[in-house]
Amino acid sequence: MANRLADESSPYLLQHAHNPVDWYPWGPEALERARADDRPILLSIGYSSCHWCHVMERESFEDPSTAALMNRLFVSIKVDREERPDVDQVYMKAVQAMTGGGGWPMTVFLTPGLVPYYGGTYFPPEPRHGMPSFPQVLEAAADAFDNRREAVEAGGSRLVEALARTTAAGAQGERRGTDSGDERGGLPARSWGEGVLEAAYRALASRYDERDGGFGAAPKFPQPVTLELLLRHHLRTGEPAALEMVVHTLRRMAAGGLRDHLAGGFHRYSVDARWLVPHFEKMLYDNALLARCYFDAYRVTGAVDLRDVALETLDYLLADMRSPAGGFYSARDADSDGEEGTFYLWTPEEVEALLEPEDARIFARLYDVAPGGNFEGRSILHLPHGHAAVAGAEGLEEAEMARRMAHSRAVLLDARSRRNPPFRDEKVLVAWNAMAVRALAEAGAALGRGDYVAEAVRAADFLWSRLRPEERLLHTWMDGEARIDAFLDDHGALGNALLSLHAATLDTRWLGAARWLCDEILARFWDDDAEAVFDTASDAQALFLRPRDPMDNATPSGPSLAAELLARAGHLFDDDGYRHAAERIIASDAAALLTYGPAFGRMLSVVDRGLAPPMEIVIVGDPDDAATRDLIRAAHEDLVRNVSIAGRAPDESDQVAPLLTGRGPVDGRPAAYVCRGYACRLPVTDPEGLRREIEGGP
Repeated sequence: MANRLADESSPYLLQHAHNPVDWYPWGPEALERARADDRPILLSIGYSSCHWCHVMERESFEDPSTAALMNRLFVSIKVDREERPDVDQVYMKAVQAMTGGGGWPMTVFLTPGLVPYYGGTYFPPEPRHGMPSFPQVLEAAADAFDNRREAVEAGGSRLVEALARTTAAGAQGERRGTDSGDERGGLPARSWGEGVLEAAYRALASRYDERDGGFGAAPKFPQPVTLELLLRHHLRTGEPAALEMVVHTLRRMAAGGLRDHLAGGFHRYSVDARWLVPHFEKMLYDNALLARCYFDAYRVTGAVDLRDVALETLDYLLADMRSPAGGFYSARDADSDGEEGTFYLWTPEEVEALLEPEDARIFARLYDVAPGGNFEGRSILHLPHGHAAVAGAEGLEEAEMARRMAHSRAVLLDARSRRNPPFRDEKVLVAWNAMAVRALAEAGAALGRGDYVAEAVRAADFLWSRLRPEERLLHTWMDGEARIDAFLDDHGALGNALLSLHAATLDTRWLGAARWLCDEILARFWDDDAEAVFDTASDAQALFLRPRDPMDNATPSGPSLAAELLARAGHLFDDDGYRHAAERIIASDAAALLTYGPAFGRMLSVVDRGLAPPMEIVIVGDPDDAATRDLIRAAHEDLVRNVSIAGRAPDESDQVAPLLTGRGPVDGRPAAYVCRGYACRLPVTDPEGLRREIEGGP
């Protein structure tokens, strides 16, 4: 029989709809039931592509005796962390404070008043490796609530107060080192900005793995936002080591098993330091952020291999993660046929059965497919030697080997498509979709790839039309229904994506949409008392703590995305209110940025943007005209630290944004206007002239 989760739209919740647990979704019914019965709440949080979430479900939530214990002792609530990042964030902070660690599945025990008093992550069905069994944990948590209620509530209250103080301290900024800020009381002085960026660079350099790339030891995560910061450091200082860290890391990741060498795209993270053995789930946000990172590295270096990885990653998203309705799906699971990674693994016999003998031998050598394999008896495809070395050893021209291996990959990909694929979470999330829109728009504009730009427009149209009913942005869409009020990162990521989409298309409607999102952030997420933005709106459901986390996680933080959007929009619209708000968001965490800089990668990229002299590029021309498209391409080819690109068609008003005012075609031809450091040059009408203006030449 189905439980209450059967009426939900989240794929993760629906996966639990036939558990014998009397699950509730997060909402008034569950919370009222806990208060009415005076029973504690068991809050279980996970997501659809989480391997250990599936394990705990099989072991405990599908077990009738464990379910009966849960039903007798608790009101059990299941939450999809991707649908409700606010609930996940505040209770994750509590679990981390109580246990020193966190992760998913997350299990938290709450009083009927929603105060956490005990928690953890995965619990096994029987005692194992020093861990108590899940039934033991259930009994102990219920006993504590029933028989030591006063101590439980007092301890929970102390935890809540401590977390509230931490959040307030971060929001108020403890503004040490910011006394020399500008006359508007906003961003700290330039010397502070340069100092905090240099400190973050030194911290990253000290943790850099010179052999395998990346930072720290296993497990290793891609960290595209950190690599973005290092690219900016190289552009600002000319430091070659910063660029080497980025390029080497990107190449090592692309050569490893972290990357899907048949279909493109990247898995979530590597369990080892060499990027060989991934956790096989695929997330939309990882691939969108990595595609943009690889492409930006190409724009800095001109390295074609980095460009090709970016394009293969975008092509993967379009092939596998695109919804027919217009948006992008969230994730692919790690598991298929009940085991992790089996969809992606190969044996020599499987390769030999599909390819001609010589091609099979070369493929096995190139991608390390060997007897016994490198993962549970089978092989994860990776590139331990590189194409050139294998081509030389085989006596082949590299181009010929590349052609043959491309054919071999296509044959294996076709065969793999007939395997049972991992589950795909088909909900659409605004922030993650916005990251894909931005990557497609920027790469499409720089390469003249109208197909990428068209896909970005298609996804943005979907988000703007289907997830913004009644002038309010919503967070998620599934099976034709949009729901849950959007969070700060949804607004910030979408606004940034739409500014990039305007630059790629010159469609001025995206400027109006981005401005609406800026105003929403200031009206609903800004708090005057804290002088900061929060991750939930002021009228959102109250939790025991209003969520606010300026540190990046797998994605850029909500405050950093808001600061980036407001800084870009402030310049584009010449709006001091937006600029000042961006400065105050950064200043509110100035002390933390100085102490824990690498944890604030996107925020520090916004700091770097503010230190660079501004450049404005305005293009006026028919977007369907090849000459206009050539100017758009030239405007995007280089990575510039603080550039604003805007434009319009000749028949549109020049009053949409101050940058557009008084600028039109030249002698009937599309024209580009460049201003550098508050000084404007004469318009140009050809792409080479625009490139010279961007480079600062005569």
